Amino acid sequence: MKTTFLSSKDIETIIIDVGVDHLLDNLIEKLRTGFASKELANAQIPTRSGLYYTEPDLGLLEWMPAATDNQATLKIVGYHPTNPGKRKLPTILSTLCAFDTDTGHMRGILDGTFPTALRTGAMSAVASSILTPSNRPLSLAFIGGGAQAVTQAHALSRVLNIEKIFVHDKIDGAAQSLKNRIEFLQIPVHVLSREAFIEQLPDFDLLCTCTSEVPGTGALFEDFLNKSDLHINAVGSDFPEKFELPHALLKRAFVCPDFLEQAFIEGECQQLKRSDVSFDLAALLTATKKQQEEFRNGLTVFDSTGHAYADFIATEFFLQYAEDLGLGSQIELESVPDDPLNPYSFLSSSNFKTHFSPPLPVSARENGL
Repeated sequence: MKTTFLSSKDIETIIIDVGVDHLLDNLIEKLRTGFASKELANAQIPTRSGLYYTEPDLGLLEWMPAATDNQATLKIVGYHPTNPGKRKLPTILSTLCAFDTDTGHMRGILDGTFPTALRTGAMSAVASSILTPSNRPLSLAFIGGGAQAVTQAHALSRVLNIEKIFVHDKIDGAAQSLKNRIEFLQIPVHVLSREAFIEQLPDFDLLCTCTSEVPGTGALFEDFLNKSDLHINAVGSDFPEKFELPHALLKRAFVCPDFLEQAFIEGECQQLKRSDVSFDLAALLTATKKQQEEFRNGLTVFDSTGHAYADFIATEFFLQYAEDLGLGSQIELESVPDDPLNPYSFLSSSNFKTHFSPPLPVSARENGL
């Protein structure tokens, strides 16, 4: 049984051949239609689980499964916020696996780091395209100028008229370097001090929070007098007791998580009661035009914690491109013996006994020899 293996070079080839704009546009549309489909309602998607630790540094490893009628995916993802500074590695590293649920056979395995960054930006684009007024040029502001700011800015620029971008990051150089990393968007980027950023909060049309703050340290800023139709993409809350937005702001806002149950464990919704939140992204996408317009005219928050069904879509998305472009290696990972009831059946019958040592005498076994 063969498994399709996509290397990082295969992923790069897909990006170059397809074009990053076209790739992102297609993924946004796949997510939009996928989260509005009946397939999602029938899928098995538990909240993610994993290992949390603080030594030698704060980090986690989580597994995110999703399954439809005959296919399943599993993402293993690591979050290690000290990676960029200490190891020159991305904060998030992950691997995607695709399975046939009829047999349990692993159909494919591929890098999940780039697809995760891309789908997270794309999910914000899906939510923002509904919750942000699109009839005027918009100012977009970032708290946190790391890797996620790149795909957030790119994805949002594909669905909205972003006129200018503002950024603040407490890490020296991160905000300044974002100007170079998103230069391809050809949108002016203004780097602000914390004081200037807080002062200008009331003027922003769109706000993205995507930081690696330590859990338990509280919100990034206090509640403020915002524009009446401000939309916020809260992306950085991905750990218990970690959040970025003040409670008072959330209480005033229409809060829409990507994954309702998970958001109360790891998202901004940790600060809210269940009765405070009635719509997730799937419900928002299938809401009436009148409901969507009512939400859009007020303060809105997309609580993005990461959805395994988005990973399911992204996995199949990249595997399909690989098949179309003839990319990937076919490898044999699983041991499939000739006799499925005998795991030793790959040994030839003629010299079967030569592969085993005679059992130790009882006395030797009792003495631990």
